[in-house]
Amino acid sequence: MNNAIIIGSGPAGLTAAVTCAEFGIHVIVIDEYMIAGGRLLGQLYEEPNGSWWNGIQESKKLYNQAINLGVEFYLNTTVNNIEKKENSWIVYTEKGEFQTANLLLATGAAESPVPVPGWTLPGVMSVGAAQVMTNVHRVKPGERGVIIGVNVLSAAIAMELQLAGVEIACLTLPKMNNVTKEAGNPREILDSLLHVSHMAPSPFVRYGSKLMKNDFMKKLGITFYPKNGVKMWDIPIQLRKAVTEIYGKHEVEGVTVATIDVNGEIVNGSEEHIQVDFVCIAGGLYPLAELAAVAGCPFYLIEELGGYVPLHNERMESPLEGLYVAGNITGIEGAKVAAAQGRTAGLSIAYHAGVKGLEIEIKDSIKMTEETRNSAYIQFHPEIGIGRRKVLEQWEEYHVSKGGVR
Repeated sequence: MNNAIIIGSGPAGLTAAVTCAEFGIHVIVIDEYMIAGGRLLGQLYEEPNGSWWNGIQESKKLYNQAINLGVEFYLNTTVNNIEKKENSWIVYTEKGEFQTANLLLATGAAESPVPVPGWTLPGVMSVGAAQVMTNVHRVKPGERGVIIGVNVLSAAIAMELQLAGVEIACLTLPKMNNVTKEAGNPREILDSLLHVSHMAPSPFVRYGSKLMKNDFMKKLGITFYPKNGVKMWDIPIQLRKAVTEIYGKHEVEGVTVATIDVNGEIVNGSEEHIQVDFVCIAGGLYPLAELAAVAGCPFYLIEELGGYVPLHNERMESPLEGLYVAGNITGIEGAKVAAAQGRTAGLSIAYHAGVKGLEIEIKDSIKMTEETRNSAYIQFHPEIGIGRRKVLEQWEEYHVSKGGVR
């Protein structure tokens, strides 16, 4: 059966589709969204060399390549179930059933916003929703907003919103509790930001971050961190303030923030109000891997990769015959790494479909993925390399327990 089905049309899915089609494999791509591109669609940022990464243009380029190679797209189509029957995977959708021997899951990631009192008010949204509204649909989420949650994703999207003429009053933390945990702890947040300090436009901030290499200096840094924050792209990054409430009668009218100590505890009597007309909540991303679970793929919790990930090897193969994974379903990384994984997955599919002479290309593609990862300007998780090694160790242990290594 010389065909393949790919679920997900983000950078991994599109690149895999193009790769497979180049080897004469008929490819069907299924995605629940109305436009191909996935999280590429919302991305717009300046790279270190001064050029601009435009996700919409990149997705159009890949989509057009795929169409010209005969790839068949089923967009705005939800997958309800997948199951293995004999040597074929059956994909059940609202538009019918599809059958293949080679199934790639490139379902990406989802946001995990933290709950804040008042978050059900109209005008509160995830930071990713604000990105899509602004960069894809060209609709401002509002005129002035606050982003709750300080991480790599929220900082990048804050810059994109500012480029679109949207004022961001500040990036600040949620009030620390049993749910928000590390997201409300200024020490934890400072530690995570040190790994992306090279992105800071201020030479002072970049130099200062190099001094905080031990716990004492980190504690000192957060103790003397300015109450009003440090500005990045003219947006205050506030690690010593937390939102205690989003308020408004019928829609967002503002947020209540309070000063917090170095341990994240609220300083009584320090509350103040910031008037805004929208609020974004940024709790980070986690691998969207439900379909892999439905397929029966083994899972492991790898914190360095953002959560539970399906077991896979460097060739993007799962332990289940004919099932492959690529992109953020395997761990939270950038679009370029996802695309590199997509190419590896496409080559692996072509190899198992009977295309000869691909071993060297697959090895080169695995090496290219590693190089892309190591040179990534933005890393969502600072210890991604450790996470990847843990997955490979689990792969070896799994197959040893099954009596052999695939």
